[in-house]
Amino acid sequence: MKKDLLTLLGFLLFTLGFLAIILSIVGVNLSFLVWMTSFGHLAAFLLKVLMIVSGILIVVFSRTDWAKENDEESFG
Repeated sequence: MKKDLLTLLGFLLFTLGFLAIILSIVGVNLSFLVWMTSFGHLAAFLLKVLMIVSGILIVVFSRTDWAKENDEESFG
């Protein structure tokens, strides 16, 4: 259950960040992300990129089988 929730959170972060960047290219902002532009356009862009990267990392780390990874390290 926890893996599924973290995967969904990561996917939402990735999707919202990517969508926000694409929409900002055309001059449209998502209403709940408007506060990012108060820091400036570069900072808003970097925050959106950070959303994308953190979303990808959350999905990758939530889908990794850490027990299997630890077993492979002890034999290798």
